[in-house]
Parts: sequence; C-alpha cells; structure tokens
Amino acid sequence: MPNDRKINSTAACISLMLEGCELKKVRSNSRMYSRFFVLDADMRSVRWEPSKKDSEKAKIEIKSVKEVRVGKKTPVLRSNGLSDQFPDECAFSIIYGDNYESLDLVASSADVVSAWVMGLRYLVSYGKHSPEAPGTGHPSLRTSWISSVFDLADLEKSGHIPVSRAVQLIKALNPGMKTSTIELKFKELQKASERPGMEVACDLFVEAYCELCTRPEIFFLLVQFSSNKEYLGVKDLLMFLEVEQGMEGVTEEKCLEIVSKYEPSKEGREKGYLAIDGFTRYLLSADCSIFDPQHRKVCQDMAQPLSHYYISSAHSACLLEDNFWGRSDISGYISALGLGCRSIELVLWDGPDGEPVVYTSPSAASCVPFRAVVGLIDQHAFTASAYPLILCLVVRCSAPQQRLAAQCLRKTLGEKLYLEPPNPVASYLPSPEELKGRILIKGKKLPPTCEDSEGEVSDEEEGWELARRLGQEDREAPEGGGLRRVRLSRELSELVSLCQAVPFQDFESSRRGQRYWEMCSFSEVEAGRFANECPAELVSYNKRFLSRVYPSPMRIDASNMNPQDFWKCGCQMVAMNYQTPGLMMDLNAGWFRQNGACGYVLRPAIMREEVSYFSANAKDSLPGVPAQLLHLKVISGQNLPKPKGSGAKGEVVEPYVCAEIHGIPADCAEHRTKTALQSGDNPIFDESLEFQINLPELAVLRFVVLDDDYIGDEFIAQYTIPFECLQPGYRHVPLQSLAGEPLPHATLFVHVAITDRRGGGKGHRRGLAGRRGRRVREYTSTKATGIKAIDEVFRTATQPLREATDLRENVQNALVSFKELCGLTPAANMKQCILTVSTWLLHSDSAPSVTLNLAEQYPPMEAQGPIPDLLRKVLTAYETMIQTSRTLIESADAVYGKLIQAQQAGMDFHKELHRIETKEGLRGRKLQKALESFAWNITVLKVRGEGCGDSPALPTLPLPLSL
Repeated sequence: MPNDRKINSTAACISLMLEGCELKKVRSNSRMYSRFFVLDADMRSVRWEPSKKDSEKAKIEIKSVKEVRVGKKTPVLRSNGLSDQFPDECAFSIIYGDNYESLDLVASSADVVSAWVMGLRYLVSYGKHSPEAPGTGHPSLRTSWISSVFDLADLEKSGHIPVSRAVQLIKALNPGMKTSTIELKFKELQKASERPGMEVACDLFVEAYCELCTRPEIFFLLVQFSSNKEYLGVKDLLMFLEVEQGMEGVTEEKCLEIVSKYEPSKEGREKGYLAIDGFTRYLLSADCSIFDPQHRKVCQDMAQPLSHYYISSAHSACLLEDNFWGRSDISGYISALGLGCRSIELVLWDGPDGEPVVYTSPSAASCVPFRAVVGLIDQHAFTASAYPLILCLVVRCSAPQQRLAAQCLRKTLGEKLYLEPPNPVASYLPSPEELKGRILIKGKKLPPTCEDSEGEVSDEEEGWELARRLGQEDREAPEGGGLRRVRLSRELSELVSLCQAVPFQDFESSRRGQRYWEMCSFSEVEAGRFANECPAELVSYNKRFLSRVYPSPMRIDASNMNPQDFWKCGCQMVAMNYQTPGLMMDLNAGWFRQNGACGYVLRPAIMREEVSYFSANAKDSLPGVPAQLLHLKVISGQNLPKPKGSGAKGEVVEPYVCAEIHGIPADCAEHRTKTALQSGDNPIFDESLEFQINLPELAVLRFVVLDDDYIGDEFIAQYTIPFECLQPGYRHVPLQSLAGEPLPHATLFVHVAITDRRGGGKGHRRGLAGRRGRRVREYTSTKATGIKAIDEVFRTATQPLREATDLRENVQNALVSFKELCGLTPAANMKQCILTVSTWLLHSDSAPSVTLNLAEQYPPMEAQGPIPDLLRKVLTAYETMIQTSRTLIESADAVYGKLIQAQQAGMDFHKELHRIETKEGLRGRKLQKALESFAWNITVLKVRGEGCGDSPALPTLPLPLSL
C-alpha cells in the first residue's frame, strides 16, 4: 500500500478491495501461495486468481462469511511450521460457510490487513452498498460538525476562508500537529482540485480535516464495536468499555457522560453518539490513561511499620550538576520535595560566619546556609505528601555549630519534629499513618552513659570523599582500621529518636542485638556485595530494620546506581541523585509515581512476612507463585519530537520503541519493535510483544522511543510505570523527555492485556508439540528440613498441594482451549468469547439456535437442534470450562483448609525452631539449609492456599443470549 494512502473511512477500505491486491494464501499443509484477491464490482463476493479451481469456486460470497479474525487465530496459522515466518499483525482469516471453514491469508503490512478486515466486516454487517455510501455513512454527524466549524471561521460569509486561518483552525482542533504538515496538505488538495490560491472552500477544508485528523488505527477500532460502522452508540460504547477496557459497573448513564464530555458535535451529544473525533479525544484523555486512576491517590495500607515501605530518597538534593564542580542551589530541595521525596540528606559543615552550611562540592561559593535550607524544608515538607519526612544528618561541623544547627531545627520546625522516645515494648517502627506530618531526624546519638554536653561517637563513611577533596579531613582513621570517632553535641543528639544511625557489623549481630529504631547506612559497593553474596539475609534484615544505600563516592559525575538492585533485597531508602536524568532516575521516578506519589510504596508481602522464602536473585519463577504474562501491542506514536540536537537529519525521524521490564533478575527483559521508516511524526508500529512477570509487585515497565541512526540511536522520549499500575485495554502512553518532563501531545498508542501463565511459569511451545507438553505437569512440593517432626507435618501437605495445582491448571487450560476455539488469544476475556459466538450465530443462514441460561449458578450453553461441527466443539469446550470451574469452586474450601492446617502446624514450630536446631545439632550450611527449607515450605503453603481459595468467579456475561 502506498505510504501516503490514508485509510480513514470504510469507503477507502472498500475502494482498496475493489482495486485488489496480492495476498498470500495459506493452506493446511503450511504452504503459502501468492494470489491476487479482489472484491467483485457488485460487492457480493471476494475472488482470487490464479487458481486451479473453477472461477466460480475460487471465491467466497460475502453472505457466507461468519467472522473475520485478525492475527494468527486459526489452527493453520498457529501451526509450528508457520508461527515464525510472519508477524501476527500481518495475518487474518475469513471464517465462512455452514462448516465454519477458514481462508487464511497473510498481507504485506498491517495497513493492508486493517483495510480488508474493516471492509469485510462492514459488508458482512450491511451487505451491498455503493462505495460512496459507507464513506459518507452519517454525514450529518462529522461532516456537519466540521462544516459548522468552518462557518464560524467564515467571518465574511463568503464561503471561503484564508489558508492561514484554516491552518490555525485545524491546529486548534488537533493540538500537536505541525503547521507545515497542514499547509502541505492544503497545497496538495488545492493542486489536485485545480483550485490554487490563498483561500479554501468548505468542501476542501472538510477533506483536509478528515485526511489529517483521522487516525486509521482508531477508526479501525471504532468499526469493530460500532453498530453502524461510523460512530458508537451508547450500547456500543458500553460494550467497548466492558469488553475491551476491562471496566466494571459501567452504566448507560456513564456512557452518556463520556459522550457529553468528548463528542464535539452538538447533534452527536444530543443523540448519544460518539463519532471518530470524540472517540479519539476520549482515548487521548486522562479518563483513558494507561496509569490506574486508583494510584493517583494513596491506595495502599499505610498502617504497616515504616520498615515495610520503600521510601523515596534523595542524595545531594541541593546539587544541580556533578559531585565535584557542581553548583549547590536551594531550588534542588524544592524540586525533590515536590516530587514526593521523603528522605533528604543534609551534610553539615562549619560555615565561614560561625553558622553551619550545606554544600557538596569543593567550591565554597556554592554553599547553602543551613538555616535557609531548614526554612525551605519547613515550607515545602508536606506540600506533595503528608507522610513523614526523614532528614539524614551527616555531621562534619564542630560541636558549637552543631548546637546552632539543633537550635535552628527546633525553632523552625517546632512541633513537626518527632522527638518522642522509642517504645521499648514495641518490636517494629510506627507506621507512616501514625507519623503523618512529622519530621524525623536520622543521625548519631550519644550513648546513655555520656552525661557531658558533648561526646564521641563512631563516624559514618558517607561524606568523607568530599572531605578529602575539601582538605578538611583532619581526623585520621585509628590504627588497625577501626571506625573514626567524631565529637557530637548533646543538643543534636537529642533530636534523634526513631532513626538512630549505628554501624553495621554483621547480620547475626543485628538479629541478636539491633533495636528496631536503629538503622544502618550502606555504601553502594557494600550493599551490592550483600545483595550478591547473601541476598536472603539482607531481605530478612530489612523486614524489621530500615536501611539506607548511598551512591559510591567514585560517582563524581553524580551518576545513579540502579535502585532495583537494592529494592529487590528490601532496602527501603536508596538515595538517588535527583539532578541526574537517565534510566536509573526514570526507574525511581516511575516507581514512586504509584500510591498517590506520596513517597511511600508498600513492599511485596513476600518481603514483609516474618517467615517467607524469597530469593532476590531468582532467575526463574518463585515458589508456588504463578507467573503472569504481559501482552503488549505497540500500535502507533503521535507527535514524536525530533531527538535533541539532531538538526543534521532534517525533518526525518525513523523511530522504534523499546519496551523494558525491570525487576528481579527473572523478570528483566527487553523487546523492540521494527523501525518505522519515513513515517514522520505519527509512525505506525503495530507490533505485539510479550513478557513473563514472576514478581509483579516489584516489576516496572519502561517505554523508550529511539531514532534509528547508523551513527548511533538517539533518544526521543520515555515513560516508566509500575506493572501494578497498568490499565488493560487500548491506552495512550504520555511520553516524557530525558529529564522526566512531559512532552506536549507526544504519546504512544498501545494495547495492554495481562493473563496468568500456565504450567508454573514456564513457557509452552505452540502447536501440537506444545499441546503434548502440557500433559507433563510440574508440581510444587515441600522441601525436607532434616528435622523429623517438622518434615512429617509438611509431608501431610503433599497431596493437597497437588490437588490445588490440578484445580487451578485444569481451569486455566480449559479457559485457553475455549478461547482458542473461539478464535481469540489467551489474553481475551469471557465477554469477548460470548460475543464472538453470538456473532457467528447471527450471521448464519441456517440459523442454529443456542441458549445460554444465565439464571443458573453454572450457566449451561446448549444447542437447540443440529449445529456445525466447529460450534459443537466450542460448546464442548465451554462445558469443560464450566465443569472445571465448578470443581474448583466446590473443592477449594476443603483443599484450602488442609493447606492452612499444615501451614499453621508448621508455624507452631517456628518459635521453637532455634531450640530444635540446637537439639538436632544443626550448624553452618546444614542449619542455613534447614531454615531456607522451612521458609520455602511456609511460603508455598501460604501462596498455594490463597491461590486455591481465590476461586475465579464466573464472569458477568455481556448480554442475556437466546440465539
């Protein structure tokens, strides 16, 4: 199809079909043959040639077509021999005849597929039409509205308006479109109609608007759900929202609200019609964002201990550039606090005027007075978030100036300062909810034995690299490599309550002697070593204690570490250089966008529970946790800017999209689309990507748009979103610059679907070999601890664990089989399946009757009289799905009870575990293995029990069918 050809109406689709084009016909033996396909002039049949068949047989009558499927949705197209030979978006199938035969076709591009599918669906629904009729469709809706806009702009009522005014008008109706693009379109149309000049008439304006402002991919979507193929009625819109967008509880009143808000034409609003322009506006709006609106406000449990949350943390917030020559500026604090940052580092130095200052570079001119910083914090501490702010004090100033700093903090922050002593009876820190509106000081504290106005405490490594550069390191490390000692004033010590900084010794010492209000800071290098060598111990440590990770002093360019490396081990505070944009800051900013961007994100349950098995460096699925699949279709891009500083390439941008998953090692993956060549600002990608997600609660999806260049691909835009915040359906992704700033009107149009992965998280091959492989089922089992009494308890769970797996897998397999027979992907939902079956029946000449009795708890779908073989298979698959669901629902409580009983019996041993270990003589590696096996067993029983108890309710079907 020519690149400049725009499919923006059903007329354009039918016009292409009447002209005909080459498609590849796929036979059941997996061979492909190029044939020329064309729609007959009377629009009653589709023919192909050359063919060995009689010319009357090498055709399909439109009236015999039951369904048109996009993608590899038939057994022939799914077969092993073909699955990798062409992309999913280039395939489509025509299901026809009383026996539901399939004509499987492959096109040269997704655009050709869209045109044929759109045209065929229109003809199947409405029979014979002249090619002009579907194009005009409902002229009183769109054309009348555009004409009325023109009339308002025609101030002189001459029937013409200046080209410049017409350009501005279209630009106002379609923000983001380039002026040069609109001007060029008017020149083309004026030349084609032989009406050059400085003015345009109404008909030419309408034509220009339709060609410029109709997005084919959205028009194609509208056609799928529209009753008349040109606009969505209220029932059409309701079906789209429920079936495709996954919205629940949608009413006709809600649909009318959407029409009233987004439909530009007065007639459309009055009649409850959403035409292509209103539909496009709705899909681009915040009401249809990819980001879950639930997470725009605080939606997580905020009553857990402080150590159970990830906390947005800044390092060197006052720095504007790098760590060596960078300028310090007070605005850095405002920016960080405005982004929801809840932990800010303040390095205190002796100031030249007897008052402490804050600065992080060797340039004395760039220092910021401490008093000014505290005043700023007082003003902006809770503008973006009401939850507690932690000030991490790194003291490098003398005792007299420490006293001044303490006085400043008390006077300026007043009652916001949290000064209450820790509760000695408690075991965990208070919750963010309890500490709302309070400011906590993290720092060193004088020992209780010290009664003087100042004393010595161990120093932290953080900040010493800068001290060496400043030439202020006058305190040598003690002999033998011990910790440095520094003087600390009592006034400053008394401000520290819940976040007392202590040096880290080892995990065993912390388990035995560290108190819940004490916390350790780790350098990036040290934390990285623990994350690699003993991740389980670090995860366990972080269940009770706060830990802070700060960047290596070697990062003199203020580059950032990967926060995911430490989040996966449960480290709550990973201090980031907010002034440095790039991948790492994108991950941090995207992650803390959830939960109302309040700066606190609840960690995964598997990292919070007292007894749980979690391997931070797992490269496969987690024990007993079913993996999820993210099905992502990148459809198109809108108003993509040129890469910064890429003037040499002129106006040509050839973009591609990278989709990245960041999380635990088992989840990290990256897939890219093909490059959209010579596509301008609005490329079409139409490419499907798939990711397996083993720990959704810690996964982040990042979209990156790059310009394909032989010298080096250049950054165009990005957007980062937590996996848990993804909304299903057709969504627009609001793109951002390298610095995280919104790019006006720049978006990606995508489709998102999330399903459970069958078979315990391991992928299955497609086709017959894959289906045979499904019979080999993997069961999660308990592990031996080496302690007889405990192992006997867990052994009782072996059979219920197998039953739980069978119940869940049987339902999932039955669901997928039913979806595949309906010609849908595993990502489809039940409403789409029922809708597909009803469409087959409505388009059948023999009119087979099928009833679906929604009054029963397990609705049967039964044939009334003879039905075709394929439909019988579909009904059989439906019955299997209903029966496996029924078995699961009716058996779940009993299996769940057995699993929970075994888990509780195991937990009864937990308090006595160390005594039993000592009695059994377990030490070293054997002891570690016993503890890991115990945690594994408890985790498996808990997750499988919940998975079994979480019975899948039968879906609410879209309409009562008696067909």
